[in-house]
Amino acid sequence: HFGGGCLFFFVGVQHKMFSMRQSSRRAMKAAMRPIATSAYFDMQKDDTGKKYMEVSVNGVAALRLPQINKGAAFTMEERKALHLSGLLPPTVKTMAQQVERCYGTYSQIPTNIQKYQYLRHLQERNEHLYYAFLEAHLSEVMPVIYTPTVGEACQKYSYMFNFSRGLSFSPDNIHKADEIVGEYHLQDIRMIVVTDSSAILGIGDQGYGGMGIPIGKLALYTAAGGVSPFQTCPVTIDVGTGREDLLNDPMYLGVKMPRLKGKPYMEMMEKFVQAVKRNWPKAIIQWEDYSKDVAFEVLHRFRDEISSFNDDIQGTGAVTLAGVIAACQKTGQKLSDQMIVISGAGAGGAGVAWVLREGMIREGLTPEQACARVMVLDSTGLLYHGRERMEAYKLDSAQTPELAKSFAPDGGVPDLLQTIKGSKATCLIGLGGISGQFTEEIVKAVAANCDTPIILPLSNPNANVEAFPEDIVKWTDNRALIACGSPFDDVPLPDGGAVPIGQGNNAFVFPGLGAGAVCVGATRITDNMVMEGGYAVAEYCCEHWPELKRLYPPVSEMRIVGKEVAKRVALQAVKDGVATISDQSDEAVIAAVEESFWEPVYPTVVPRKFGSVL
Repeated sequence: HFGGGCLFFFVGVQHKMFSMRQSSRRAMKAAMRPIATSAYFDMQKDDTGKKYMEVSVNGVAALRLPQINKGAAFTMEERKALHLSGLLPPTVKTMAQQVERCYGTYSQIPTNIQKYQYLRHLQERNEHLYYAFLEAHLSEVMPVIYTPTVGEACQKYSYMFNFSRGLSFSPDNIHKADEIVGEYHLQDIRMIVVTDSSAILGIGDQGYGGMGIPIGKLALYTAAGGVSPFQTCPVTIDVGTGREDLLNDPMYLGVKMPRLKGKPYMEMMEKFVQAVKRNWPKAIIQWEDYSKDVAFEVLHRFRDEISSFNDDIQGTGAVTLAGVIAACQKTGQKLSDQMIVISGAGAGGAGVAWVLREGMIREGLTPEQACARVMVLDSTGLLYHGRERMEAYKLDSAQTPELAKSFAPDGGVPDLLQTIKGSKATCLIGLGGISGQFTEEIVKAVAANCDTPIILPLSNPNANVEAFPEDIVKWTDNRALIACGSPFDDVPLPDGGAVPIGQGNNAFVFPGLGAGAVCVGATRITDNMVMEGGYAVAEYCCEHWPELKRLYPPVSEMRIVGKEVAKRVALQAVKDGVATISDQSDEAVIAAVEESFWEPVYPTVVPRKFGSVL
């Protein structure tokens, strides 16, 4: 259920033929333009600009490659050319009919984890149809293909495994990283999501099971960002696990060793990055679900060496910025008017604090003034200089000791309630994964400081949410502006109306961020590009959904938002001097984003002109 780029029963037939050419191919690849999409198929354009697919497989093999397979939608001409006669039902069906049939099956599946399995099977059977299904039902399937269901899928990965997808590195094979990347069946990779599985969503170390996250993220890069699925690769770097239950589980698929740390850990990351640079020089890496202990180190170590970003830090920051900016614009305020308290100082909390400070600086505050308006708390309490037990990465968010003392005159570390009251907080953001942390007393303390409090319990999955939306509505007499990280139903009101609960999902930002960067060949993901993604989401929401209580667009419009984010990010990349696209005029950049935006439409499939390999 968790895999498959190519089908392995026929790969061996071709392996010898291709492996003899691997060394020279890798050496030439950086200079070759264009690069073939795959060893088994390639996308081309005819004289009119219409796309078609040339394939070097036929018969049963063509039906087993999800990138090629159309099932009953193969035309009679294609069936004849690819030797499919007799291998398919006699009637040709349209993609729309196939989507309808799939939805009929999907609708009768009783649980979300079973629906997840069904969709993963569909992805491994027919990739075009899979994305057409997602596009048609995106708001309904989002909680299935990603949070919260993907968390359960990661937990059960070793027991549900049927297919392989992407690349897996471990201490056993990292020394062959260059060879492994060079032999991958997709040859023009532009977007990689990689995890070490140390901090999966809000459920922590999942060992090898974390592979479900890169697969799910890349599905959203295509569904919401228009990145071609044939140019993406999910990766897990298995450095072991700190969980004894996994190490003792006979079904566990990962390496059974304690999690690597320090120099051996960074050496594995280094070998992976170098292999990507040599083989896929245009690829962008998204570091995903790395624990706070290594997330900042990995990001800072490699962001200048290869175009890369960390979605947990930067993406979470940008999407939170979008919600707060939307709230400010709808209430006639500025970001710099807010006094913000963030509960949670992990990678996400630090990223949100950073981007909110930067937003305030854009509005004219000094760095010191901006820092004084963004309070961050970890499990000990408020971050402030001189406090014991505080990691180095938290120093940027630390307040002065004098301010901390004013919040807690007894000399202790200020807790959440003391910080809210002492700072007169107007905006409360939850990123610590502590279920029920925003109690009635906490929420009412924020509401006492302003007419329209902004309260964002953003922790995932739903079970970790700091407060339920209906409780916040009740405790604030429906004055609060609310959004959550996971999907929640709108809150019904006694008068028959409802309070919309937007979803502050990173998927509003990261697909467009990656797509825009890929489109212009960005050599670096700049801070301005990340922030531009957040501002683009906020502006879209305010323009198209002006009602006061809605802080994010509906998930059903995520693909439209993704394209707008991609355009803004691409234009910002040009401004920042990191774009390599030849024509860097605004018109050309916008046109390039439109042209590159992948659509789930079946291309005409023809045999390669030199003849079929099989």
